[in-house]
Amino acid sequence: MKKKGILFVFLFMLLFSAGCDDFESISREELPLEKTLLSPQNAAIYREVAEASPFVASLDGYADVWIKTPKRTEKVFCNIRLNRGNQARMIVTSGLLGWPVADMFFSRDSLYVHDLLNNRLFLGSNNERNIEKMLGVNSGYRILSETLLGLVRIIEPESSIRSVSTGRGKLLFTVAAKSGSKDLVIDPSNRTLTALILKDRTGNTVTEIHFRDFESCSAGGRMVLVPKKIEMVIVRNGKETGGENQLVISYDERVLKTDSLTLKFSLPGKARVINLDETSGMPWL
Repeated sequence: MKKKGILFVFLFMLLFSAGCDDFESISREELPLEKTLLSPQNAAIYREVAEASPFVASLDGYADVWIKTPKRTEKVFCNIRLNRGNQARMIVTSGLLGWPVADMFFSRDSLYVHDLLNNRLFLGSNNERNIEKMLGVNSGYRILSETLLGLVRIIEPESSIRSVSTGRGKLLFTVAAKSGSKDLVIDPSNRTLTALILKDRTGNTVTEIHFRDFESCSAGGRMVLVPKKIEMVIVRNGKETGGENQLVISYDERVLKTDSLTLKFSLPGKARVINLDETSGMPWL
């Protein structure tokens, strides 16, 4: 019996060690520094990239996901399904056997997390704090949804551009925004957004998003370049909140569509219901 107990503990640790793999490292690219003019050509590039392939309406894909906070590091596997600007669903599996551990559903105003291992249902508001509890990053739902898609719409018009820089084959547009400013790093050769940096009104960076390893995908018979790997970094400024939260998504496969998906989340009948707004941490981990 003692040997069986030791074997069980060993197998248990082996199964869940897959969720603690080395974190997929994030590398910052050097930003273009040479100031240049907002030429008609550069303005056209900005407008094209800001539209972010508007014909893409939904995504259904599978990805490796790494979550890193100052307190923990996790690796999981996700089925990600989302309708652009609307609903999203993430079914999370973990361990060598790919056991489902969480079913997350995002609507415009609400979040649902079904902790499958403990049969608990967390309900709460769709706000930055609750998104951080679910995924470790508090980016806000619009930015999170478009980051998962790999296509971020830039709502600021061309008149909001404050400066343009060039270097290393890239263009950097600094744009005035309601909450501060945005830096957009664009590869003009293929019209892709490779980095988005959000800053507050004092100029401090609060969010970095990097898009890497672009591949061509079809959506409704049209081709679009989308990143296989997406990195989001939330920078916490201040003595008490210093540090970073990081989310890395690496797609194994995905399908882009020009129409919406049918996303249904059935409330589990016998699960214990808990208010997500009143919990701390990531309830499904």
